[in-house]
Amino acid sequence: MEEIAQVYARALFEVATEQDEIDTVRDEISAFAEAMHANRDLAVFFFSPYFSVEEKKAGLAKAVTGASPALANFLQALIERHRMPAIFRIAAEYQSLWAQARRLLPVKVTTAIELEDRVVTELGERIGKQVDREVEVSSEVDPEILGGVVLRVGNVILDASIRNQLESLRKQVAQA
Repeated sequence: MEEIAQVYARALFEVATEQDEIDTVRDEISAFAEAMHANRDLAVFFFSPYFSVEEKKAGLAKAVTGASPALANFLQALIERHRMPAIFRIAAEYQSLWAQARRLLPVKVTTAIELEDRVVTELGERIGKQVDREVEVSSEVDPEILGGVVLRVGNVILDASIRNQLESLRKQVAQA
């Protein structure tokens, strides 16, 4: 199923790139996948083998209005090929392709207390300048780190938390 999602996502991404609509299609496929996730009846309708392709296409026309031609045609192709159950993985794979094309780097800032939005934004900008990429910053509060900060930049974790420093000190004392 994963390979199918990759193939379909890549095809949609290439069409969106040709039409200069990668951002629009990203927003639309994400919204469609979220709607399918939120509305069980909608998901059952599109995933069920009991409804014909024609019924599903008619339902799609009613459910999805104002979508870009690239996405509308893509969703119809998924229905015709009975691949609609892969929509969640396709949307996730498309998101990944979009992030690569935009050179977007996810940055997660974890602190013991809530930081001001300005501080989080400034931290993201500094990291973006250092790695020469656009960053997407998110923040979270975790009182268990006691203090300091834990940064997750892409797949790299930089742990400057007090909890981590105390754990390192405990290990040094235990070895001595």
